[in-house]
Amino acid sequence: MEEFGVRNPASGISDIGLRNASSVRYNFLESALYEESIRRGEAELTAHGALRALTGQHTGRSAKDKFVVRDAKTDGQIWWDNNKPLSPEHFDILHKDMLAHAEGKDLFVQDLIGGADRDNALPTRVVTELAWHSLFIRNLLIRPDREELKTFLPQLTIIDLPSFRADPARHGCRSETVIACDLTRGIVLIGGTSYAGEMKKSVFTVLNYLLPEKGVMPMHCSANVGPAGDAAVFFGLSGTGKTTLSADPSRTLVGDDEHGWGENGIFNFEGGCYAKTIRLSAEAEPEIHATTQRFGTVLENVILDENGAPDFNDGSLTENTRCAYPLHFIPNASETGIAPHPKTIIMLTADAFGVLPPIAKLTPEQAMYHFLSGYTAKVAGTEKGVTEPEATFSTCFGAPFMPRHPSEYGNLLRDLIARHEVDCWLVNTGWTGGAYGVGNRMPIKATRALLTAALTGELKKSEMRIDANFGFAVPVAVEGVDTKILDPRSTWADGLAYDAQAKKLVGMFIDNFAKFEAHVDGKVRDAAPGIRLAAE
Repeated sequence: MEEFGVRNPASGISDIGLRNASSVRYNFLESALYEESIRRGEAELTAHGALRALTGQHTGRSAKDKFVVRDAKTDGQIWWDNNKPLSPEHFDILHKDMLAHAEGKDLFVQDLIGGADRDNALPTRVVTELAWHSLFIRNLLIRPDREELKTFLPQLTIIDLPSFRADPARHGCRSETVIACDLTRGIVLIGGTSYAGEMKKSVFTVLNYLLPEKGVMPMHCSANVGPAGDAAVFFGLSGTGKTTLSADPSRTLVGDDEHGWGENGIFNFEGGCYAKTIRLSAEAEPEIHATTQRFGTVLENVILDENGAPDFNDGSLTENTRCAYPLHFIPNASETGIAPHPKTIIMLTADAFGVLPPIAKLTPEQAMYHFLSGYTAKVAGTEKGVTEPEATFSTCFGAPFMPRHPSEYGNLLRDLIARHEVDCWLVNTGWTGGAYGVGNRMPIKATRALLTAALTGELKKSEMRIDANFGFAVPVAVEGVDTKILDPRSTWADGLAYDAQAKKLVGMFIDNFAKFEAHVDGKVRDAAPGIRLAAE
C-alpha cells in the first residue's frame, strides 16, 4: 500500500530495490508525522506542543561505526587515515540484507534537498522506519516546493532502519551498528541506531565529497549577514560559541551549522537547526528556547517532568540533548539561505590553557594553518577534580565529516580568502588569567565587543602587536574592552608560568600539524607557531 503527498510518480522507492513494504508514506507533513509517531509509541507530545523522542543506547553519533566504500573511484580521493574503508562486496551484502529487513514494514519517505544554491544542491531521498525520523529530517533539510517535487530525482538515497542489526563477519563492519556510505552510487545505509543526527551528518559528508570538485568549499560553520550585505562565517567546534555568537538580532542568520562557499557566495546546506538544549534557558538563548515550545519541533533525549514540560537541566540520559526545528522558527532567519561572499571569517576556539588572546588577525596562510589545525581545548574529568586542560584538534573544524584530505579544503579556503580579500580573525572564548581552574572564562561582553569591531571593519584599523608565540597580529587597545585582557601574559599572576604553558601549547600545535606539512606550501608551514621563538 502506498500513501503519498506530492511526489514524482516515476521515482518511487522501488527504483532503489525496496519492495513489499506494508505501507509507504511519501512526504507526510508535520501533523501526520506527529500522529503516526504518537500512535506507534515512538514519541510523545510535550506540554508545549513539541514532539519528544528517545534514542535508546545511542545518544550521539557512532563515529567508530561509520564506513566509506572503497572502490576504483574513491580509492585515490578519500582521506583513508580519517575514514574507515568498506569493500563494495560487503556493502552489497549489507544493502541486500537491509532491503530484505524492510519488507513488510511501514516506511516513511521524504524528498528533500541539501543546499540552498540549487546549482550545487543535492536532491536527497530519505527512507525511514520511524515516523519521528521522517519529521526530524524534514525539519533539518530544505523542503522542495510542490513544483520541484513533481520532477524530483534523488542523487542521494538514505535508508535508515534502527531495528536492523548488522553482522560484523558478514557485513565487514565493527558492530551491530553501521553507517555505510557508497559515495559512487549515492547511497547511505544506517542501521542499529536511532540517533537521528546520523542522517543529517551523512548528507554533510556526501556534500563534503562532491562539492570540492566543483570548486565549492563545504564548511562546518554558522553564518550571518548584516544590513549592508556583509556576510560572516563562524567556524568552531562544539562549546566554542559558534551558534551563540552567530545569533545576533542585528544580523540575519543564514544557518547555524553547514554551508558552502562558491562563485556566487555562501549558502546554507540545511533548512533547519539542530541545537543543543542542555541547560538551555529563555534568558540566555531566548530564540532557541522559544522553538522548544512550538508544534513541529523535535526534542531528542530531553527529560520531561510530571507535567510533560522539558527539564533542560536534566542530563541524566545524555549531555547531548537536542532540538530540531525548521530555520523559519528563528525570527531573523534568512528566507533564502543564500548570502554574498563573506567579508569576515571568524575561527572560534575555547582555549582552556589560558594562552591565546581574545582575538587575533590572521593572514591567509595563518588562516589555512589554523583551519587545518581546528584547535580547541576542553576540561577533562572535572567531576573527579581533574583540572588539566585537554587539547582537541579536529581538522577543518569537522574531521569526522571530511572524506577528502584536509589540504584540499584548506587550499580551497585559502584561495577564496585571497580572491575575495576576506578578513580572518581567531577568537578565543576560553580562559584568561590562567588555565581552567585558576583563570576565568573570557567575558562574553568583551568577546561580543571585539566581534562587533571585527565585523564592522573597525578592528583592523587598530594598532597591532605581533604575538611572540603564534606570530599573528593582536590589537593593543579596543574601545570598551579592558586593555589588559588583550595581552594574555599580563593577566597571569606568574608570567613565567604563562611562558611555560604557551610553550606547551605551541608544541601541541606543531606535533599535530606534522601530518599536514607535506601537503602545504612553505608559506603555510612558516605560519606555524614557535617560528619566532626558534629564531631568538
